[in-house]
Amino acid sequence: MDLRHLRYFVAVCDEGTVSAAADAVHVAQPSLSRQLRQLEDELGVALFRRASGRLTPSPAGLALLPQARDLLARWDSFRTSATLHAEGRLDRLTIAAPSVTMTDIVAPFVATLGPDSPTTDVLGADGTEPAALLARGTDLVVTSTSPGPPFRALRIAELPVWAQLRRDHPLASREVLPIESLLDSSIVLPPPATNARAVWDNAVQLAGLSFSGVIEAASSTIAQAHAAAGRGIAVASDDPRFDLVAIPLVHGAPARRLLVRLIAVWDGRHPAAAILKETAERLRDFTHLRYGAPE
Repeated sequence: MDLRHLRYFVAVCDEGTVSAAADAVHVAQPSLSRQLRQLEDELGVALFRRASGRLTPSPAGLALLPQARDLLARWDSFRTSATLHAEGRLDRLTIAAPSVTMTDIVAPFVATLGPDSPTTDVLGADGTEPAALLARGTDLVVTSTSPGPPFRALRIAELPVWAQLRRDHPLASREVLPIESLLDSSIVLPPPATNARAVWDNAVQLAGLSFSGVIEAASSTIAQAHAAAGRGIAVASDDPRFDLVAIPLVHGAPARRLLVRLIAVWDGRHPAAAILKETAERLRDFTHLRYGAPE
């Protein structure tokens, strides 16, 4: 059996459609469909139900999916161990992070890595649990919560959630902005899956506030674009774009900043756990240098 076929099986289950799975594994859709048929013939069981051009996992497919994941994880671990024994280093590294963190922190960090560092892929992780990402073969996840043992975690930083607004906005000269002072303002929010939105929603709930003038943006960058167009104040943890002014948001008395907590998480059983810990420490140091994040 070709393990690629198992990866294609898992990809279709994860992505929901053959076309999305084909994009994810970088294989032409007809080839992927053909190889799934070959896998079913080899196993002697139908892994999918086929109707109206769509594939949905069959009862047998759903039953076999956890074992397929485990088999692939064991193979990846074996291959990583072999590389470590042969070369004394990790060959490839996959880091998953929320879209904002990926753009503003992880991608710039990868740009600093030298030719002797692992070849690093970066994946978006908005709305996906760290444990699920690690189970799918991600090596290191930058997230806001730790799934606990057997996973290991290292604090990266606590970074502010900003009110981002045009320079000609009446509030642009303020040093901080209490969320309580924005009730009469139009607020542009990023999607619920973002860390900044989660922190904002929690602060608003704790304060018992209700905002009526809210625009829901498709992404954090679009929220900033709306603010630049004069449609309101964007809530974001991104680096400022479009010449916006970024002012820290606070809430409560005494005033406390709205902060996004970032931690790096990896599986302590990973054969390259020591290298992943070292990478997490380098990412932490890079973040502190870039943003002046406190130790």
